[in-house]
Amino acid sequence: MRISVQLRRFLIVGTTTVVVDLISYGGCLALGLDIDPAKAIGFIVGTLFAYLANRYWTFEAAALPARFKQFLLLYLGTLLANVAVNAVIVRALGEGTIGIGTGFVAATAVSASLNFLGMKFIVFRS
Repeated sequence: MRISVQLRRFLIVGTTTVVVDLISYGGCLALGLDIDPAKAIGFIVGTLFAYLANRYWTFEAAALPARFKQFLLLYLGTLLANVAVNAVIVRALGEGTIGIGTGFVAATAVSASLNFLGMKFIVFRS
């Protein structure tokens, strides 16, 4: 499959994943969780959705135990990057709407870029 088709599908899955992450993150904050654990939980819920959607639709890859392990390692790394970027920005801009919103967008952009590259060239490579 051409990279342009995969990239378009990844962007659709990614956009949906961001919505899943954002809803989970907001729900955790509404329940009174601190920012870092709430962000981590939102990311993890989005990760589960992203694995299934990317495996079956974006990259149309067979189910292999090694792929799932690689995916988990990739997402563990990008989880750390996501939470770190979010934390730095929220601490710099404050815990108001602007700080949380800017942190979420920046953290998502960094982790999404790393995720696409990792899935394309490592986890789901042809």
